[in-house]
Parts: sequence; structure tokens; C-alpha cells
Amino acid sequence: MPTRVAIDVGGTFTDLCALNEDTGEFVFVKDLTTPSNFAIGVLGVLKKSGIKGEEIDRFIGTGSTMVINSLTERKGAKVLLVTTKGFRDVLEIQRSNRTDLYNFRYQKPIPFVPRRYRIEVEERIDYSGNILKPLNKEDVLKAIEFCKRERFESVAIAFFNSYANPAHEIECYNLFKKALPNMPITLSHELTREWREYERTNTAVMNAFVQPKVQQYIETLEKGLRDFGVKTPLHIMQSNGGVSTFEQALRAPIYQVESGPIGGVIGSATIGKALGLKNIITLDVGGTTAKTSLIFDGKLRINTDYSIGKTQFFPGYPVKVPVVDIVEIGNGGGSIAWIDEVGSLRVGPVSAGADPGPACYNRGGDKPTLTDAFVITGVLNPDYFLGGEIKLNKELAYRAYSSLSEIMGKSVEEVALGAIRLATANMINAVKLISVRRGFDPRDFTLIAFGGAGPMFATAIAKDLLIKKVIVPRVPGVFSAWGMLMTDVKHDYVQTKVMRLNLDSLKELYNIINEMKEMAMKQLESEYINKNDMYFEAYFDIRYLGQEHTVSTEVPIKNPDRKVLKIIENRFHRLHYKQYTFKLNDPLEVVNVRLSAYGKVRKPQISTFKPKEKSFGVNYRKVILEDGMYNAKVLRRDEIQYDETILGPAIIEEPTATTVVRNNELAYIDKFGNLIIEVK
Repeated sequence: MPTRVAIDVGGTFTDLCALNEDTGEFVFVKDLTTPSNFAIGVLGVLKKSGIKGEEIDRFIGTGSTMVINSLTERKGAKVLLVTTKGFRDVLEIQRSNRTDLYNFRYQKPIPFVPRRYRIEVEERIDYSGNILKPLNKEDVLKAIEFCKRERFESVAIAFFNSYANPAHEIECYNLFKKALPNMPITLSHELTREWREYERTNTAVMNAFVQPKVQQYIETLEKGLRDFGVKTPLHIMQSNGGVSTFEQALRAPIYQVESGPIGGVIGSATIGKALGLKNIITLDVGGTTAKTSLIFDGKLRINTDYSIGKTQFFPGYPVKVPVVDIVEIGNGGGSIAWIDEVGSLRVGPVSAGADPGPACYNRGGDKPTLTDAFVITGVLNPDYFLGGEIKLNKELAYRAYSSLSEIMGKSVEEVALGAIRLATANMINAVKLISVRRGFDPRDFTLIAFGGAGPMFATAIAKDLLIKKVIVPRVPGVFSAWGMLMTDVKHDYVQTKVMRLNLDSLKELYNIINEMKEMAMKQLESEYINKNDMYFEAYFDIRYLGQEHTVSTEVPIKNPDRKVLKIIENRFHRLHYKQYTFKLNDPLEVVNVRLSAYGKVRKPQISTFKPKEKSFGVNYRKVILEDGMYNAKVLRRDEIQYDETILGPAIIEEPTATTVVRNNELAYIDKFGNLIIEVK
């Protein structure tokens, strides 16, 4: 009875989705996350599912929010940076450009490695990869002695122009490894072969900063899974929209920086393909955050200029790894409502998390959260949270909001509704950032909402943005884990090569693609992927000559000729116009060559849905929504029949989520069991 298992570790809940490959049946399990040791929660939810270890033939997990939390909270390893002589202060100097020149609240990022922990060694390579000065081994040996003396926990090696020739980084690594065989060591060229020394050095430092912590998690998890009887190769979700092996994850944990939300985006693309929808906006609201992403023409959008902690006042820390383009805000079910210094109501980004959780969980939490607000307004059924597994205490929810009520001079219900409205407005802004700010009109898209709280906010957001249709997939509370089952193995490669785009240069650029392709095939073969299951996508980062910023443009994987050149030029002009609203007749310049290599994994078929016979029927309860109080219909989702249409206001309950159908909205179930809501 072979079973495919995916586990998504969130800030509040750990979700499991498993597929029995003989029967096609899915198993869904949800349990509270264990922040003290995420591996305990993963193994706990696996045991709770009743699946035997020897039955598992494919396992995919996530690094949870461990990587991003370690970086945002600055809780990681003591790192030694070894760099080229003269480049010790690259992390301090950073970039002279600022997102807002006249912003008096601008704060310059503080480097993750203090200056005294940055060691210079003599070596020099030019931009073409030619060695100008050999590596001074005596300098390296001094750095090793300093590393031993100061008891560093991790080492980052980032040399100037190593993207063009990594020989000196490899030589330095060999000396360090011989002297310190158990020391985690990060080489900048292994993470990215892209220019820009600040971004590449910072990426290497951040990888080294989180590596020991991630290593402990993965090794603990792997041992636990093996003891549980799992014999299959183990995979982990990456931020680029693919999976990789545990072994690769140990070397490059920075690739997991935003791995948690990716499964839901992939799942949305899968549903879109089944329903013939190519343009989708995703809304994933969990216990801690709300995430939104955009799928255009059936493809996930990849961000190669990702920055951790970037805000309107703070430039963040650049990480040169490909990340599925996601906007994330600190508004989830556990987000705490509070009053700021001028007496205004705010929500998030601080969350009550899984421990102690919202006040209504009755686990010691006393702060007012969005979950408490939905209990107060009648949207959440206290007796049917997680299908009745967790009983919510309405009295404790009221008590948590009473202090805010007194300060604001409003009723508890008014303050709770105000918190929900604020969170909705924040999510609307996040959707605008992923769509309008990227040159896309939300009216041209369908909204797919999931996560435990996403379906409660979805139609309010859609109405504001004039989105006509909302889809809530089956079992939305564990949808990200379901999406992980649809994920292929993926590796990304990049090489900086600055040159004019013409017929002569095209041949050289395609030689780089072919070299990357050979490397990728070897990597995929080592992960037991057959050649027939490999496929590739290539991109050029192109700009008009004299410009700074590039546009990533997909290029055909075929022999380069004049026809291919024309295709690339036309695609670039079209994409540039979409992003910047103008195009020029200037010469084009290529900056980077990129290759995405995939190993196909057999996808489970989306099965048709068979509704259950009605036993719960239709009930009614008082619900406070944005436009007033209603005596709303309450239905159980798995009992909604194909020929049944639901006119809002209505509350549709299921074990992992609750969906709000607002006044005059129409909802029905499609043949796959998706809940379709037409927004008016």
C-alpha cells in the first residue's frame, strides 16, 4: 500500500497530506506545531495519521519558518567571514541606492557578521575569471587559527569575482575542511554564480548563519523518520517552487527561506490547470501570516531579487536565490490586536502562535487575536474547530477583547469587527502589491483562497478588488501540504555574462545554457531522476543598453538562430512594456543566463467529489459581518450537493477551515469538490 506523504510545518499548525497510491484516497491530519522542536511536531502528526513508515514511498517536508525566523530574529550561528583583501567592509558599505531618498525614517541594515569577525586573505580574480593573484595560503592558515581560537560555529567564504572562477574559494575550503572537518562551511559560488559582491556575500553569510540550526533540525528529523520505518529518499521543499534532497538542504538551507507558502501556490496552479484557469491570485491565511502570490499564464512568477525584512522604511537583506514571488504580511488567525501610541487599533505582526495561542484556545493565552474576533462575531463555531478536536472558549475571547473595548469606548463586538476589517484592508494591500504593483489587473484573475483563515477573508478582498470568482479548494486548511504532493524536483543555475544581444553572442550564451544543462542532468541523475523525466527552462536577464535593471525573459531551448533571436527580442520588449509601460529601440544587453532544471514526479489525479448524504442539514446562527448582523445559514461542506446553490449570507464549515459567503454572493460545488463563489 504505497503512500506519498507531505508535511507542512506552519507557525501555528503542522499539516499532513498523504495519498494512498493504490486507492487514490487522501488522508489529512492537522495538529499544533511544536516551536521548541519542529521535528517533534512532524513526527507527531505522522503518528497521528496512522500511516506506517514502511508504507511511505515518497516524503516531502518543509523547513517551516525556521530559516526566515532565525534571520528576522537574528538567532543563529557565530559566523566567520573569509573574503578578499580590500573587501572586508562590503557588508557595511552595501549599496548607495535607497528605495526612498527623502525617507527620514530610513535605517541602514546592520551586518550579520561584525567587522572583527571578517578576515581578509590575499587573492584576486578578474571579471573574466583570470587569476591575477594566487591565494595566499598563509593568510588562510591564520584565518583557520582565528576560527579555532574564537570558537566560530560556521564559516562563509566569499571572494571577489568568484562567480566567474571559483578556484580560490574551493582551495580555501579544502584548507579549512582539512583543519576543521566538522565545521559547516558555505561557499558563495555554490549558492549563486551571479555578480554583485554585496548581494552574493550577504547570501553566503545568511546561509552560514542558519546552517547549524537547520542541520540539527534535518538530522533530528531524518533519524526520527528512519526510526519510524521510513526507507524512501527524503525531500524538502525549496523556495524556488521545487523540492530537493535532505542532503542538498543541509548544504544550502538558504534555499528554504520561504519554502513554507510555496506548496499552496503549486496546488493552486494544479487546480487552475484542471479548471482551465491560467491567471490566478492565491490567498493563504494561516495562524501567523497571510501570503499572496500571482500565477500568470499558468506559470509561477519567480523573484530573483528577494530581500528579507524589506519594508517601506527598511531595504532589507538581499538574498540571491530564486524565490517564488510572494508577498507576506503578519496577519493570521493568531495575530494580536493592539492599540498604538496614538490610540489607533492595529493588528499584527506579532502572533500568539501555537503556544499559548489565541485566548479562546484556553491554553494560557490572554491577548486578543483574529481567531478570537471571529469567535465573537459568530463566524467560527466554538464546538467545531478542527472538526471539534479543539473546543474554543467564547468567554475567554470576550475577556481578551474587553480591555481594548474599554480603551476605545466601543463594544467588544465593534472592536472585534474592527480588527477583522483592519486585517482585511492589510490583505487587500498585499494583493495589490503582488498584482497592481507588478502591472497586473486583479479583475483579470480568479482568487483561490486556502489556509485555515483564508476562506473567511476571501470574498471581502475579492469584492474590493472587483474579482468576480473565488475558489476554495477541498480541505483548504491543509492545502499547502496537498500542493507539495504535486511538486517536481527542481534546481536553479545562474551565470553572469554581460554582453550585447546579437546573433554572434547568442551562440556563446547558448553554450552557457548547455554547460548548465549538463551539470543539471548529473545532479538530477544523482537524485534517481530518469532522463525521460527531466525538462528545462532557460531565461536571460536582459536590459536596454545603459540601464541598470533587467527583465527576466524566457528563451527557447533550441539551436540559436536568427528566428530565435527575434523571438527573444519581442518577448523582452513586451515584458518591459508591461513592467515599465515603455519600450525603446536601443540595443539590448544580457546580464545573466539562468536555467531551471526539473525532475518530473508522477502527479496524483484530482479525483471527482462524492458528496455525503445530508445529516447536519442547514442550521442558522447570528453572524456579524462587515455590513451588518445576519441570521446566516450554516452548512457542512461535504454535504453540499452538485445541484445545490447557496445564496449568502452563509457559513460553510469543515474540519480544517470555515468559509464565509457574504450577502448576495452565490456558492456551489464543482465536480472536483471545489467551492466556487461568485462575487457580486
